[in-house]
Parts: sequence; structure tokens; C-alpha cells
Amino acid sequence: MSTTRGAVQLRDITKRFGTMTAVDRVSLDVTPGEFLSLLGPSGCGKTTTLRMLAGFEQPDEGSILISGEEVAGVPPHKRDVNTVFQQYALFPHMNVWDNVAFGPRSRKLPENELKAKVDEMLEIVRLGEFAKRRPAQLSGGQQQRVALARALVNRPSVLLLDEPLGALDLKLRQAMQIELKRIQRDVGITFVFVTHDQDEALTMSDRIAVMTQGRIEQLDTPDAIYERPASVFVAGFIGSANLLPCKVVDVNGDAVTTQLAVGPTIVGAGGGRNFVPGSASTVMVRPERIELSTTEPDAAGRLQAVVTESIFQGASSKVIVRSNGGGPTTELIAHVEADRGPAPRTGDHVWVSWSPNAAFLLPEATTVVGATTTDVDEVEAAL
Repeated sequence: MSTTRGAVQLRDITKRFGTMTAVDRVSLDVTPGEFLSLLGPSGCGKTTTLRMLAGFEQPDEGSILISGEEVAGVPPHKRDVNTVFQQYALFPHMNVWDNVAFGPRSRKLPENELKAKVDEMLEIVRLGEFAKRRPAQLSGGQQQRVALARALVNRPSVLLLDEPLGALDLKLRQAMQIELKRIQRDVGITFVFVTHDQDEALTMSDRIAVMTQGRIEQLDTPDAIYERPASVFVAGFIGSANLLPCKVVDVNGDAVTTQLAVGPTIVGAGGGRNFVPGSASTVMVRPERIELSTTEPDAAGRLQAVVTESIFQGASSKVIVRSNGGGPTTELIAHVEADRGPAPRTGDHVWVSWSPNAAFLLPEATTVVGATTTDVDEVEAAL
């Protein structure tokens, strides 16, 4: 196999619709066999980027290379890619087997070779026993796997997926996230996946490109984006985050001492960035890294607070606390695991604390103080 087959390269691609710039000088390399997600809120440019890869839109500037070949201006049917959309567009009058066989048949593949390819693909997506059923006789998840099999049976160098799980209910969507990653691993084809759902991206991706306002804000592995976000936007967009405005007091290697606006002086990790004493910054602490106690802890990062909501969620409770800590009133979120004992109740007075390695410093001031929500469009508007 060529070392470039399945590679995707975007070089300063720009797409405008009238006076609006949907994609603004985006550059990106996707390696062969990689599962890469384009993640961001509505209107961030992720779907337009995917449509340019597919050939449904053409860039106004820049170049697109697939498997080393320039494809800007090449129509969709002449690109070695396939696309799976949120609406699966299966042929209702055909059974599962014939739906999957449609592509190889249109390529005039010999019947014995066609049968082997279709049977193999149906086994990969675990639908061999459903080969004779019509789409209307399948569940949503099964229909999605038929659409995947149909897109993959011709072995394109790249499969493009535009929010294909969006029509499924929560439980099925979660199950299909694992199934989709398994299928990608089995076939070894490059996947470029568009979603606004952070859980989907974190679960399935080798790398994630977080987009906002037509640009890539951060491109990295899921754990790096979650633990070491590049900006306040990424920190607030990926999961929940507690954002605390601060001023840099001292820098000692990667350890940055800051004075929080809500009170104490703490030390946090700088993530290898250069911080200047006196500059305005933001400390990020994830909810699962926060400890709640009824007695004052021996930690530099600590605040007094009162519980405003305690929400039972099975394996854990989401506890919302409000602190004034000698500064502006701040609402924070903590996740309390069930095996730690009962969570605090609404109205309880507690101490909020975290260890130094739980505090990550961001090189910009935040306009959102305290807990961010996980509603993606709300976070985008706020940040």
C-alpha cells in the first residue's frame, strides 16, 4: 500500500459565502488510517471543510490533497472518498445486501468478486444475518451500519462522516461510537468525522481539530485537548470546566504562581507556555479534580462555599457550589463519586480545594467566571 494512500492535506483553504468567511485559511494533515474529528459549535466551519474534502464545495483559496493528489476542482464522483451523512439515504426497495452491493455493481465488478466483497463487509459491520431485510425492518443503528458498509465496500482511501450519529437516541449513539471505532480499526481506512458532540469526539478520535469561527483553535489528541487546552474557548467547550480569572505573580519553569480574583494565591501548570508576571490569565480546574470537605483542607487552592445544587447522577453526583472567597461571587461544579460517600446537600457549607497539578493555566483572560456549561452553542456565545 502506498504510504500516501488515505493521507489528507489541507493547505490554507478558505471558503466564502458572500461576505461571510466560513473557513479561514485552514491547514491540516491527516495521516493514513487515522480517525480525525472536526469538532465545534454550529457555524464554526467544520461541515464546510468536510464538503470541500468531498467535492460538494470548492475552496476559494488554498489546496486539497488526497493520497498526494490535488483534488480542488475535481468533482465528487472522481475523488477516492465516500461520504456518510446524518440521513442514511438507503434504497428502501432494496434489501441490505443489494444496498451494500450497489457501488460494486455500478463499477461492473465480476459477480463472484462482488459477492465476496459484500459478504465480507456485512460481517465487519455485523449484519450478515440481516442481509435479506429491507431498511424499514432495521433499527436506526442497523441502518447506520448499512450506510457505513455501502460507503466502505469499495474501499475508498478516505471516508467522510457528517454527524452520522445525530439521529440516534442517547444509548444507541453511545453504543455506535464504540462500534464505529471498531469498524474503522478493522478496515484500516482514514476517517474524517464531523461532530458538535464532544463525547463522540473524545471517545472515537485519534486526534481532534477543535474549530471556531472558521479556524482550527487546537489540533491534538483527546487527552491533550481535555487536560491541556490551548485557549479559554477550548477549555470551556470540551466538557465542563471551572474557569478562574487570575494575575500571574511569579514563573518558575512550568510552575506558575497566580493570584486568583476570588482570593488565594496558588501554583498551577503552565503547559510549557511563556507567562509574564503581571499578566492577566485564567486558571482551569476540571470538576472531577475538585475536592469537597466540611473541614478546612491543607491545600493552597481552597475556597469556602455553599452548596446550591446537588444532583444525583448514578455513579456520581454533580454538586454546584457558590463561593465569594473574598472576591467576586463564583459558581463552581464538582463531581463527587458515589464510592466516596454521600454528596453534600443543598445549603451545606463546604470547603472547595484542588491540588497544584489539577490547576492548568491558560494564557488569556476569561469573560466567563466559574463553571462553564456543556451546551456547545451556549459556550460559543459566552466565550
